[in-house]
Amino acid sequence: MKDFKSARVPEPNTKWMRLRVKLLAAFFVCLLVAAFGRAVHLQVVERDKLRGMAQDQYVRQIEIPARRGDIFDRRGTPLAQSVEVDSIWVDPSMLPDVKQASRALARALKLDANDVLGRLTRGRRFAWVKRQVTPREVEAVKSLGLPGFGFAKEPKRFYPQRELGAHVVGMVGLDGHGLEGLEMAFEDELSGQNSRLSGFRDAKGRKLLVTGAPDSLERQGASVTLTLDRHLQYVAEKALTRAVVDAQATAGMAIVMDPTTGELLAIANEPRFNPNAPEKEARASMRNRAALDAIEPGSTMKAFVVASALDQKVIKPDDTFFCENGSWRVGKHTIHDTHEHGWLTPQRVLQVSSNICSAKIGQLLGRERFVQAYRDFGFGERTGLALPGEARGSIPFPKAEVSLVTQSFGQGMTATAVQMAAAWSALANGGVLMRPYLVSKVVDPDGVVLLENRPTEVRRVISPQNSRLVVSMLESVVAKGGTATKAAMEDYRVAGKTGTAQKVDPVAGGYSDKRIASFVGLLPAENPRAVILVIVDEPKTDVYGGNVAAPAFKEIATAAMAHLAVPPSREVPLPSTALPAVAAQLPPAKAVPARAVVEEVVAENVEPGSVRVPDVMGQAGREAVTKLLSAALEPQLSGSGRVVAQTPAAGSLVEKGARVTLELATRQ
Repeated sequence: MKDFKSARVPEPNTKWMRLRVKLLAAFFVCLLVAAFGRAVHLQVVERDKLRGMAQDQYVRQIEIPARRGDIFDRRGTPLAQSVEVDSIWVDPSMLPDVKQASRALARALKLDANDVLGRLTRGRRFAWVKRQVTPREVEAVKSLGLPGFGFAKEPKRFYPQRELGAHVVGMVGLDGHGLEGLEMAFEDELSGQNSRLSGFRDAKGRKLLVTGAPDSLERQGASVTLTLDRHLQYVAEKALTRAVVDAQATAGMAIVMDPTTGELLAIANEPRFNPNAPEKEARASMRNRAALDAIEPGSTMKAFVVASALDQKVIKPDDTFFCENGSWRVGKHTIHDTHEHGWLTPQRVLQVSSNICSAKIGQLLGRERFVQAYRDFGFGERTGLALPGEARGSIPFPKAEVSLVTQSFGQGMTATAVQMAAAWSALANGGVLMRPYLVSKVVDPDGVVLLENRPTEVRRVISPQNSRLVVSMLESVVAKGGTATKAAMEDYRVAGKTGTAQKVDPVAGGYSDKRIASFVGLLPAENPRAVILVIVDEPKTDVYGGNVAAPAFKEIATAAMAHLAVPPSREVPLPSTALPAVAAQLPPAKAVPARAVVEEVVAENVEPGSVRVPDVMGQAGREAVTKLLSAALEPQLSGSGRVVAQTPAAGSLVEKGARVTLELATRQ
């Protein structure tokens, strides 16, 4: 029998069902392929990008500022250090009332309420409230009880000596970067390298955990040691301030330099400023005038004119020059002396500071040799102090005759105070110009020396014989009849020169009625250990350097000789071991009392090569130094004033040449 069911043709609905199944299967396969492709794209192609986005949700990179390196004086006294202090920040989104919180913060931190409100409004999740605050301010903010506040430790620059040496050291800004002085010049060495750490945070952005800890040495900058001496710097600043105040002047500069090495022992500027609170100081008071300002030095330049003329055999020490009785016509101009003088030798030209005779000596040198002489002494070129903005000075070629004349007494050319001190050091150092320097060495935290300066000869300027000859001539300046008798010292031979220069009026042109008074000296003249320059800008009580600047020189020189333990030039008391023999040779009227001689003989009855330490308690530093040197002992001083302690004790038996440490203090 025929099966009609099996012979029946399939219905069209069945075909459509199969087609739909296949299409649906293909669709799902495509979806799976697309999902797989997307997964591959996310897991392989965009892996790093997505990983970074994920980490940003819960990981925060925290930058740890490096601790800035310290700055020390030559004896290790810190001039600049860094300390950790708190800075206050807030998450403004967590504050219930931003305006009210701003007013409360302004009262607690003594800030402007509108300024605080502006910062909190601009910051969505983070805003600084106040950086580098005091512990009292931290407690004041905590006592407000407001949410969302945080306290971060930041290094803050601190200057323990306050104004002392501030113009040289400089200062840093709120961000910790150097803005002035050596802080700016050695920014890379002092700043170190900041560290970055990974920290976890919760959904509200609060720090939960910080992983790792940076090595403190890696975060610390290098330390810088200067040639400045804290004690001499203090003395120089104190004396300069007194000179400026007494003269009712606008500013002043003082420099103490070691002529044999080129080390700058003190650089003082007036007015001074406190780098711990620079916002309270005038910008002009922060200027390091001694290195950055080029001034017309005046008559202190006459020493170089005479020295160069002698060295080039243009003149002889016993030559005489006619000073035109105080008035000399040069073209359309008239050159004047302070007093009328007739015929003068080179020594007398320096002693009385004759402009006319100095100009005539300059004429004998000739223009080319004259300019070259100034350049040989270092004028017209930077000294290389590593201070930003150091001035070069200017030595224009004197085309006109009057230019040659005026430059012969220090007008119509410019120089910095450091250049002047360096040039005078060449006279003191046997005619050899030394490169002045401020930075002794730079050492990184692991002890590696990154930079070390040593005494460097620049060139020989004049012969040793002519150097000694000119120095001996300059001794007459502080003697009777000279222009700087107020710079003379009882115990030390001083050679120096005064200067009084007219200042240019930058508005009207030409010279004004304002003056710059100066004095520069070296001592002891027979073997100079220090060159000291004092400049007073625009004095009003007196305009002459011998009256305005010389007393400050003497004050600085007295302290410097005691601090450096320099033996006196003048005749000093003989060591007590020689007293009996000397007493026997003296005439009866001048003989030493017998009792004193006996006491000295008994006191000094010691083994050869030994000596007893004399008692210097209560004596002034200079007197104590003289007494110790007379006893063949080496004094070492600390502080200033009178002796309050000595080691070894008085009466101790020590070898000759032994060091005796004296502690000095000013009695209250």
